[in-house]
Amino acid sequence: MLAQAHGEPQNSDSFRKLCCGCVRKSARKAKKKKGVFWGIEVAETLRWRGWELGKEMIKHLILKNVHEKTQKLSYRCPSTRFFFTVFPQPITLSPGMSLTLPIVFRPAEKREYEDSVCFKKAEGEFSVTLRATLPRPCLSFPAAVQLPICAVYNVTETTFPVRNIGDLVTVFAWETPSPFYMIPDCGMLNPGAECMVKVVFQPKVAVVYDVAATCWFGGEEKQKRTIQLKALAKYPYLRVSVTEEEGEGIQAGKFRDVLCFGSVPVGTTVEKCVEIFNMSVVDAPCRIERAKDPLVRDHVFSCDVSHGVVPAKGKLVLCLRFQPQTVGEHSTDYFTIISAGSLLQTVLKVVGSCKGPLVSLHQYSVDFDWINLGESLMETLKISNISDVPAYYQFDIDGRGSVFSLDRPCGVLEGTTTLALKVTFRPTHPISYHRRVVCLVHHQEPMYVDFFGTCHSDIAKPAILQARHLSWYRTNMVRGLTFYPPDILSVMLKDGKLQMDEKGALMLPPEIPQDKPPKEYFEANSMTEYFCDGVSSDLALFPPHVSVSPREYDFGCCVPLHKVEPLPLCVTNHTKGKITVAWTPSHGSAFRVSPEICDIPPLKSSAFRVLFQPAQLNSLYAAELEGFAFYKVLRHYSNIEEDATICPSWCLTVRLRAHTYEAEREHFIPQYILDVPKVFPPAAPNTDTYCSMLLLNTGTSLITFSVNQAACPSVLVKPCSGHIIPGGHQIFFLSTHPVNTISQQHVLPLQLNSYPGYTKEIALRSCGESLLLLLEGDGNLYFKPAYIGTSSTRMYTIKNCTRLPMVFTWKIHQSDSKILSVSPTAGILQPYEATAQAWTFTPDKETKHLLRAMVFVRRKSPDPVSPKSVGYALRIVGEGVLGTIRAQKKHLDLGNVLVGDLQSCSVVLLNDGICSLKYILSVEQQITGPCDPEEVRSDPLALELEQSRGMIPARSKAFVRITVRPARRLHYTWSIKYAICTPTATDLASAKEEQQPLCCIVATGVYPTFCIADACSAGSASGLSKLHLWRLFSLDTLNEYLERDLTPSELTYRVPTRHSTCLIPPVYTPHLLDFNFGAAPIGSEPTLVMLLLANKGVVPVEWAFLFPSDQKMDMEHWAEDAEFSPHELHQMRIQDNQLFSVSPKSGKLLPGQEESVQLSHRHDFIGTDHLPVLLKVSYGHEILLNFSGVTVEQDQRYIHFASTKHFFTPIAIGTSHPPTQLYELYNGGSMPVMFEVQLDNIVRIQEENFQHPVFACLTPRGEIPPGTTGHIEWIFSPLEARMYLVDVPIHILGGESALITFQGVGYDLNTVGDTATSSEVFSPSVFPGSTKLTVPGQAATLSHHRICLGNIPDCTKASRLVFLNNISESKAVVFAWQISTCKDKRVLQIAPESGVVQPGESIPCFIALRPSGSASFYSIDLVCEVYIQESLVQYERVLQEWERAKERQAVEFTITEKDLGTKKKPKSPAGVTTKYLPFLSLQQTLPPIKNHPMPNLPAGHFQRRLLLDKEASRVWVKPEPPKPILLHLGVTARSYSIEDFYSNFTSEFPKYFLSRDWPLESKFVDGSRDRDRMDMDPKWLSLAAASKQELQTVTDILTGVIRGLLENTQFHDAVRRSLDEPIPYFSQFRCEESAELRDRRQCSTVPSRVSASPDLYPEKDGERKEIRQETSPNNDLLESWERMSEILHHEQLREQKEMMSRQPAFGNLVELLLENTLQNILIEASRGEVVLTARPRVIALPPSPSR
Repeated sequence: MLAQAHGEPQNSDSFRKLCCGCVRKSARKAKKKKGVFWGIEVAETLRWRGWELGKEMIKHLILKNVHEKTQKLSYRCPSTRFFFTVFPQPITLSPGMSLTLPIVFRPAEKREYEDSVCFKKAEGEFSVTLRATLPRPCLSFPAAVQLPICAVYNVTETTFPVRNIGDLVTVFAWETPSPFYMIPDCGMLNPGAECMVKVVFQPKVAVVYDVAATCWFGGEEKQKRTIQLKALAKYPYLRVSVTEEEGEGIQAGKFRDVLCFGSVPVGTTVEKCVEIFNMSVVDAPCRIERAKDPLVRDHVFSCDVSHGVVPAKGKLVLCLRFQPQTVGEHSTDYFTIISAGSLLQTVLKVVGSCKGPLVSLHQYSVDFDWINLGESLMETLKISNISDVPAYYQFDIDGRGSVFSLDRPCGVLEGTTTLALKVTFRPTHPISYHRRVVCLVHHQEPMYVDFFGTCHSDIAKPAILQARHLSWYRTNMVRGLTFYPPDILSVMLKDGKLQMDEKGALMLPPEIPQDKPPKEYFEANSMTEYFCDGVSSDLALFPPHVSVSPREYDFGCCVPLHKVEPLPLCVTNHTKGKITVAWTPSHGSAFRVSPEICDIPPLKSSAFRVLFQPAQLNSLYAAELEGFAFYKVLRHYSNIEEDATICPSWCLTVRLRAHTYEAEREHFIPQYILDVPKVFPPAAPNTDTYCSMLLLNTGTSLITFSVNQAACPSVLVKPCSGHIIPGGHQIFFLSTHPVNTISQQHVLPLQLNSYPGYTKEIALRSCGESLLLLLEGDGNLYFKPAYIGTSSTRMYTIKNCTRLPMVFTWKIHQSDSKILSVSPTAGILQPYEATAQAWTFTPDKETKHLLRAMVFVRRKSPDPVSPKSVGYALRIVGEGVLGTIRAQKKHLDLGNVLVGDLQSCSVVLLNDGICSLKYILSVEQQITGPCDPEEVRSDPLALELEQSRGMIPARSKAFVRITVRPARRLHYTWSIKYAICTPTATDLASAKEEQQPLCCIVATGVYPTFCIADACSAGSASGLSKLHLWRLFSLDTLNEYLERDLTPSELTYRVPTRHSTCLIPPVYTPHLLDFNFGAAPIGSEPTLVMLLLANKGVVPVEWAFLFPSDQKMDMEHWAEDAEFSPHELHQMRIQDNQLFSVSPKSGKLLPGQEESVQLSHRHDFIGTDHLPVLLKVSYGHEILLNFSGVTVEQDQRYIHFASTKHFFTPIAIGTSHPPTQLYELYNGGSMPVMFEVQLDNIVRIQEENFQHPVFACLTPRGEIPPGTTGHIEWIFSPLEARMYLVDVPIHILGGESALITFQGVGYDLNTVGDTATSSEVFSPSVFPGSTKLTVPGQAATLSHHRICLGNIPDCTKASRLVFLNNISESKAVVFAWQISTCKDKRVLQIAPESGVVQPGESIPCFIALRPSGSASFYSIDLVCEVYIQESLVQYERVLQEWERAKERQAVEFTITEKDLGTKKKPKSPAGVTTKYLPFLSLQQTLPPIKNHPMPNLPAGHFQRRLLLDKEASRVWVKPEPPKPILLHLGVTARSYSIEDFYSNFTSEFPKYFLSRDWPLESKFVDGSRDRDRMDMDPKWLSLAAASKQELQTVTDILTGVIRGLLENTQFHDAVRRSLDEPIPYFSQFRCEESAELRDRRQCSTVPSRVSASPDLYPEKDGERKEIRQETSPNNDLLESWERMSEILHHEQLREQKEMMSRQPAFGNLVELLLENTLQNILIEASRGEVVLTARPRVIALPPSPSR
């Protein structure tokens, strides 16, 4: 391998630098892999292959210098003896030069060898590997192959190279797991050869494939290598899409896609496309198949594509063609798009109809009235085509040989056009003419028109034929009267043998009046009239009056021209009268009849001859002869007596043709187009079916045609012979009569131009259509089991397998009609159409049902007679069962849900039965919690079901989505019940009785709310106590608001939103309160308040403090209001200068989480700042906080009044010792403030209340230092149970006065009861017990921020333990407790008062409160000043240096020469401001020293600006002490007099120890209070003048007297007897029950408290035991005397001990001993020396030796 040099850099771009990196690959690709080492290009490896033992092989190693400088290097020979080269010598290579180094390989045995040759340069070493390998088979191919993604049952493939990198010819074979296979799977490779192997992937399951294919190769020892084949198979998803206009108007039914071709002209082809979308990510092969039919038919729909591949996420356009053949036929077909593997089948329904021409005549008769012989008359006949399909029409009349002729007897009528034809009447005989001419239209039934007119001559004037005569004639013909001539009819009419009906027609008289009415003429079907003429078929509508034979004749070949034999014609008269036949002469025609006019007697025949006189050879001749037969009596109108007897003439026609082609001459080749269908239109068996055929003469010569009717007798063709002029056309009508449903082939020979060689065989098929109906599932319909009373519906498909529409009707047995129904019961099935009906099975009992229904199909026929029908049976199987529904979870607890918000979940319903169940769900709601039951009963349902009804299949589950939206902060319980939906119970009201319980869902409505758990102040507000801070910020009210229920207006905007368009946003909340930051002088430190937000709820809370600018929308400048109100300008100034700030302004609190928020107010501008800030809780409360703060001038005296009202604690009337209450005043300025309370209104209230001091101010005047809180002591003593008000002015010396309203409420204890007695002064929830907040730089915390001692009696001591914790990890702190007032110092004791706390250490501090002897409310703010010990030590050191420098400067001066002539007044050193410069040494002259002005004020930025004075830079300022961290501890309590406490808290009284040596002077320590008290009560004057010793003596004497009375049982008996004496008059004013109760309390409670505990004197029991021992009777008198004296001695000792135990000093000593013991235990527990919660351990003593 290549050796890599070490230490050189690896990145370089040029060979100029020698240290360009170890290895660089050669840029050019060579056969050998080469590398560049420091400019030397050399092969990395030399290989020897195909070597033999005993032979040497030499390879050359080429070294090339690719550097631009000359290179020098040396090398070492290979280390083994099998490789060797020339002796090493230095190599020098010039730029671009090469050196070839021969290396010889000499093997010794047959194995592999490896060695290296090492080259050395100045930059490092590199080596070239020498390797000799044995010949071995080795194949190289990739380790893994990734095949393209493939659809299931599709095929994808890829190729990879297999290379023989060995030295031997290698045979390989693959072992490939399914669904992969290799092509080729085996083969042979020569050394170095390569072949490409194809991997084919054909999956059958949609999974991820990662398999290994094994390749075995080698000779005797097979080797194997694997290749990883990776592929992904997916299921395809095809969807057929038809555009809206193509599928418009079609009801798809059960089929998803319908392609509608609409109406397509007959004979044309329309192509439409559908798109097959591939919604999957794989190419999807598919095939298109047509629906299989039981009958073979011609398909009018076609699709050229039978297979295709739809690209992934692409589409395949499928083109379908529609070529209809039969006019009026509706065509339906089905194509199925089947994906590979038949995984997915999509049915495409194609429908279309065929439309043909719709030709009609504007009139169906043309009346020429009468004209004279030799004249002609022309009338117009309009023919219209209202269809858009062109129509070929032809009037079947030869205008050359007829009296009636048309200008355009045949032609093409384009779509939606009208053509006016000219009809000319040229009579040749004076007779009445009438001819009924048929108009043939291709692809339409023929139409008939009547041409009639009358010709008069000078001699003959027949009766004028009119339209009414034709109508009467047809009616008379139906009644069989037209075979009589008019003269006979006139005689019969005269004789009464005939009568005239109301229309004027003749009729036979009825024999009896009730005989059936006479027959009427009905217009026959035109196709029937056309074929049933008695000639083309054996049938005729009416018997002929006159007949001619033959009707058609072919003269054949008439050569020579002069030897043509005439054709004999026979005309037969079938009437009872004599007729005349007149033939119309045709001028210029080769055919004529002789004679032209002839009379024929009744029921006789007459012979005529047709003469053919051709004019030229080799020609075709064809013509139609026309004749008219009429009653001879009609030749003159005078012979007609009755107009109704006139009979029109009958037209006789004979078709003739001939040709004069010589035998050797070929007839003209006909040029024509034949349009003939392949199949007759569908018809029922034994009915006629017709079709039309069109023959167009496209040549320039006449075409004659004839159909050999005898060759195909099953098909009637009309006309059978005739001729077509050049450019004209002939329309044929064909008729057949299929007798069965077997397809029959018809071949019609059509001979053209009278030449057998020009015979066209026309092949047609016909078939009778049976009533064949295909039923789905071989006539079986299976219903799933259904719940009794419910319905199960299935779609069942039937298909018309014929080419005719059919009508189907379902018949259900009457007994099964209650449980089985079908919709629709009848309908029409178009040809080959499949339709689905909805079958409904409704079982009525729990059993299996086997039912049978019939469907009858018949042809759709307009005939009133019901046609024949065929019935098919349907076998129906169903089962009726019972079932129930259950919920997967009977109880579902959604937990806590936000009020107004919604929470969704799914209830899983299980159906374990075998039938599907339709259900209706109902919900009952129950709301519990602290609420009015009547109020919440009317609440709307807070649970919403996504669907209250549904269906669960058998053995399945359903998910019902429920949404809970609680409206109150209460506990919700919803009971969900269900009822099975049956036809009798389709709604909830009717299913009420059958409801079953399903599950119970509970949830609790909650608000996202939090509370203010703690608050602390810093900066300018660091002197505020906790309680005062709590009141300034109305935190109690804020917490109360946060606990209230939400109002709808607060949810106007659920989350913080910029919704306001003005600077002062609108207020949507009713909750308003003040955040009062207090007051501070200008330039002082900002007022900082830290609030601890605690989420004590159960849901996360997102909160935000929104300033007015945070609620205003961003608007364009032009939309802003240019004029601002003073209020808006005030708010803009505050926000622009950031006088108020909140950090952070928003946040999120998880349940149980706490976060601190810092509020600050900067004192940069003098005045009062107000800013409304909205506290918004997302989906919760919004509270408007009015931020307010005051900034005063430096020398202004200012008292900050938080409110103009103060409420005293309610006091019960009749209280003997009303407590002292406090009113706080905060000095927010920088100067001490003197205040004075004006007592005028207090005196007035006293006068109004009978000189009773309702309000008493104990401290009407006082002084408050700057930045501290002062107290005014009040006593509120109500006389009545009502509210008292007094407005008291408080004057500030040098400042503004304030008028404060003091309110107090007196209540009656007997009326209110014990509910008014508060167990504690403040609620424990106001101040939390543990430390949660720290200000920046705080190094110590207190374990409690509040100590609430509750209600305590006088003369007791209440103690609490507080820990001072040093939270710093490296710095010790020094603490000192400060008590603000002298009174608080007397009632409060702290031990220890100061000390040092090491890092991480806690110091216990004991707080003891001793009430001062009068009832009072205590609210003491203890301040613990905490210093960092390190900063304190540094301050003391700097202070000592400053003081030494000050002493030295007092006697030190400096004389300079420029000061010699001036005399200055020496300044006191204390009057010079100095600044300490630390870089001056003590030997240098120090600057003058001056005390720093205003040492008590914190250094704000205003003061810092003052310190930048020039003089300040030259003086040494007296060092300031480090600023302490102030920790506030609030101590609250209420003290009672002993009798008041005993009466109010009897059960609590035994818990307190009454001290016996409490000094009385505690009541008189406050001079002002004593002065005020003495002014009000002069009885205290004598006690006030006593000394301490006298007061102590009086106290001890009175204590002993009272204790003796309490222990004297005789005194107790005397008191009881006095209660039993007769009630005196004055005793009626007291309650006996209360007196007895008080006596019982005193007897049972007080002595037990005063008497010493027996546990303190264990020897008393022993003494009593000795007394109980009996003396022996054997003892002598001396022993008795000694024992008696001993007993007396013990009795004296006992009495002495009892006296001692009753002394107050002894009780105090015991109480002090217990207190110290408990304190020691608590201190040891705090240090971990004892575990108070450990389980007690039982120590088993060893057994006694005596046992």
